[in-house]
Amino acid sequence: MLAKRIIPCLDIKDGQTVKGTNFINLRQAGDPVELGKAYSEQGADELVYLDITASHEGRKTFADLVKRIAAQINIPFTVGGGINELKDVDRLLCAGADKVSINSSAIKNPSLIDDIAKHFGSQVCVVAIDARYTQAGWKCYLNGGRVKTDKYLFEWAKEVNERGAGEILFTSMNHDGVKTGYANKALAHLSEITRIPVIASGGAGKMEHFRDAFTIGKADAALAASVFHFGEIPIMELKAYLKNEGVSVRI
Repeated sequence: MLAKRIIPCLDIKDGQTVKGTNFINLRQAGDPVELGKAYSEQGADELVYLDITASHEGRKTFADLVKRIAAQINIPFTVGGGINELKDVDRLLCAGADKVSINSSAIKNPSLIDDIAKHFGSQVCVVAIDARYTQAGWKCYLNGGRVKTDKYLFEWAKEVNERGAGEILFTSMNHDGVKTGYANKALAHLSEITRIPVIASGGAGKMEHFRDAFTIGKADAALAASVFHFGEIPIMELKAYLKNEGVSVRI
């Protein structure tokens, strides 16, 4: 069995790490270079960096900050925000990213997924899906959760898989920052209908939530932010707990 991955996430705004609740009410969470270095040393399996206002502000991700973080870590590094074309991917890979995460640009131009997979390999292309559960079902959002689209989570996930994405990063906007657990029912369905790894995001508050994302939600990885940024759950303690619960993790 492949080991389940624990992934801290750096949400970046104006060069600083921030964390909100339900994608709003952002608060400062520390220097991204220092946090990235600490997570690499503390046993995180990967690191994700999301420039959360790049698409909304119509600009590119800050490659200099990516370069500074990459120089301090020795784990796989995924970068997202403001990626609209292949040269953006090339620029970030050259800055030290191992993978890129696309969301808004993938919804607006789905063929970008095909292009990234073809030019750089599927393993480089992570498609992030921000979705909110509504009366009509799980609807996808873009621009950092600001704009509702006509796409539904499961149909879009299947298309993303077929187009050649290497992974799906699913964030439940309903669960984001509220620390009541991941959207395990939706996660489990995603793992059933796709052939690629699914990363759970949104809702981590206790160690049990990670366990449930892996056992009930069938997730391949679990991403979290505030519980790591504010020292609520040490990564190695989390891994020891998961191992004790029968979850395969890298210690």
